[in-house]
Amino acid sequence: MGNRRFSRELVIQFLYLSEMNEGNISNQLQQFLEDNPCSPDVQTFAEDILKDIFDNKKEIDAKLEKYSEHWTLSRMTVIDRNLLRMAASELMYSKTVPPKVAIDEAVEIAKKFGSEDSPNFINGVLDRILKELNTETPQPSLNQ
Repeated sequence: MGNRRFSRELVIQFLYLSEMNEGNISNQLQQFLEDNPCSPDVQTFAEDILKDIFDNKKEIDAKLEKYSEHWTLSRMTVIDRNLLRMAASELMYSKTVPPKVAIDEAVEIAKKFGSEDSPNFINGVLDRILKELNTETPQPSLNQ
C-alpha cells in the first residue's frame, strides 16, 4: 500500500472516530496520531486532507447533498459519508491530487471499508461533482 493510500485510510478512520466521539477535534487528532504512528509524509498528507475537510465542511456537505440523489448525509453510512467528504475535499481543494486519482482512491477504500453498494454509490456522487467542477473551470482559449 502506498503512503497516500495509507494516509487516506487514516483520514477515514479518524473521521469515523470523530463522529462517534464528542470533544475537541485537535485533541482527538493528537491522540489518534499517537495511537497510530506513521511516517511524517503519511501524517502530513492526512493532516492536509483533514484540514481541508474541517475548514470547508459546509461547502463540501452542500455539494454532497446536491449530488447524492435521494440521500441526505444523515441517512448515509458513516463510512460512505466520510469517504465522500474526503474525496470531495480533494476534488475541490487539492492542487496536488488529480481528480481521477481522488475518485479512484475513494472507490478502492470503499471496497475495503464500505458495503457492497458503496463503491458504485461513491463513484456516482463524485463523478457528478467532478462534472460540475469541470464546467465551472474556465477552459483555455484556442486563440491564445
